Amino acid sequence: MSDNKPVVGVFIIESLRISEEERDLYEGRVISNILHLNGIKNKYYYIRTAREFQEILQLFQKSNYKYLHISCHGADNAIKLTLDTISYLELGNILTPLIKDKRIFLSACSSVNHHIAAAVIPKGQCYSIIGPTNDIEFRDATIVWSSFYHLMFSANSKNMMREDLIKNIQKIVNTFEQPMTYYSRSASKKIKVKQFVTQATKTTITEEQQLK
Repeated sequence: MSDNKPVVGVFIIESLRISEEERDLYEGRVISNILHLNGIKNKYYYIRTAREFQEILQLFQKSNYKYLHISCHGADNAIKLTLDTISYLELGNILTPLIKDKRIFLSACSSVNHHIAAAVIPKGQCYSIIGPTNDIEFRDATIVWSSFYHLMFSANSKNMMREDLIKNIQKIVNTFEQPMTYYSRSASKKIKVKQFVTQATKTTITEEQQLK
């Protein structure tokens, strides 16, 4: 690992289908721009192949950024880049030397599940993997992640604490009705899972309001 001081910022790696490139659906690039506007440190890289993915991850290691955001397509057992597919077992092997005490945010349909958590967290010893539970549209993902990072860095500009994560993930889920899943490591080396769904809220109407 790098001996540099950990950098509080978001390292974004994105990979789309060719048809999506042609339609300019660069979710990660938009998130990067919004982070810049909010004064939040970030780096953005676009890749197409597994080889490029590994090369950029070396830059992630050198940068010593705390937070890794991967935006791509996914399945139950793999992430999908433009030209390659990486199984969760392969992903765990690739990430293991790079993610100790880091947090991973995965914006990929169907990918945040127990298979990826089991392949990545115990070996890599990252703090957590967080992402949407269900399939998510590009437009929704861009708003969800931009809002999430805004809330997190507003709450604490130096570190993402578990309490803030839980509170702000729930806010995002309630606002955008997009379920999220949070996998984390525990002191006993077991994997914890917390699923967030929209909480029903009731508006309290006072007598004065009723009379208006």
